[in-house]
Amino acid sequence: MERRHFLSLMGGSVVLAAGTGAFARISRTPQTAHLPWQQAGTAIYADPRMHALSYAVLTPNPHNKQPWLVDLTQSPDTVVLRADLGRLLPETDPFSRQITIGLGGFLALMTMAANAQGYAVDIELFPEGFDGEALDQRQIARAVFRKDPTVTADLLFAYVLTRRSLKEPYDLTRPVSTKTLDVLRSGAGMQVPSDASNDPALVHRFRNITQAALEIELRTPRTWKESVDVMRLGARAVDANPDGIDLTGRFNEALHATGLLSEQTLLDSSSRAFQGGLDYNEGLCQTAMAYVWLKTPGNTRLDQIAVGADWLRLNLTATSLGLGIQPMSQALQEFPEMKGLYREVHERLAPEGGTVQMLGRLGYGPQVSPAPRWPIEEKLV
Repeated sequence: MERRHFLSLMGGSVVLAAGTGAFARISRTPQTAHLPWQQAGTAIYADPRMHALSYAVLTPNPHNKQPWLVDLTQSPDTVVLRADLGRLLPETDPFSRQITIGLGGFLALMTMAANAQGYAVDIELFPEGFDGEALDQRQIARAVFRKDPTVTADLLFAYVLTRRSLKEPYDLTRPVSTKTLDVLRSGAGMQVPSDASNDPALVHRFRNITQAALEIELRTPRTWKESVDVMRLGARAVDANPDGIDLTGRFNEALHATGLLSEQTLLDSSSRAFQGGLDYNEGLCQTAMAYVWLKTPGNTRLDQIAVGADWLRLNLTATSLGLGIQPMSQALQEFPEMKGLYREVHERLAPEGGTVQMLGRLGYGPQVSPAPRWPIEEKLV
């Protein structure tokens, strides 16, 4: 998208360098990758389960990996959810904690959409048990839909189609008020403890922590390659694989067409593309105007599922307030090089103990396009 152009990077000279020929032929906008946002809840989904699942695929999730697989064959009223083990993040998320959080959001949004159609959803989590160290083929959840005239739509459901993870620099002239943070916390209906702050000292420190954490991730070859491997360079690549990290828009398309933006240049820490990534992340981190975080006393799979539901609600509540929110949880990742920042975040945000599960920056920014998504039909087994 336009917002992802690294690119202060090389300025107007790159656009000129693309020339009238190659640049004119560039397709700047994905043609099919955003269709799930347009089709969610439409008449093409007559089955109430498919209706609800067409919304569930829009849930926020780590690296936009969309790690869900759905089985509708066991009975006409049942959804079985499993993790797609080919979509894990073993380098940055070695215990699949963040992947499980994304699956929790999927279940929460599925339930929210079902409720809006007058269906209750009875969910049994991990009916076959779970491994706290690694996800496997066992069921994440078994959900049974039943018509219930007493069920009503959640007020936050109205914001599902306009929800975004706003990965743009925020407006430094627009503070996030304490009143807004109070509404964010109280309006979300949280299952697990949450907090938020616009304290200048905390904001200053966490701007630097999040920037340092992102730099560690970029400068650690195996963790950075994990991200580069799921970057989709250009609209055609995004349409072909509507997941991962999309790099589209005229600037990125021009850089890609001239060879300045490629998998090779992104992996080369001496390249201008790599430096542009660092500059881009600095622009995100250093414009945070407040922070919000979720923490749990323990760190079981059940805790992580609950956090996913709560992060979805926080995101939707922020949308209702016109507030931008972006997960900045790199410092919470459990790979060895992040250990020092992980410790500092927990000392500051959970001094009494427990696990900080999600950290997000808050602020006001521009409207942006939705992230690409696979349609639910591609996620059925």
